[in-house]
Amino acid sequence: MKKPKKGLYYNIMKKRERIAAGSGERMRKPGTAGAPTAQAFKDAAKTAKKR
Repeated sequence: MKKPKKGLYYNIMKKRERIAAGSGERMRKPGTAGAPTAQAFKDAAKTAKKR
């Protein structure tokens, strides 16, 4: 049985935590290869949990 994926917003939150802890990583600039697209954010918003 596979675990469900955590999602786009979860991954962004975790990366920000690693950066704050001093990992040396950087967030990708919009439009660069591998960066989430505007469509990815629209799709993720449809399934995001409301808080």
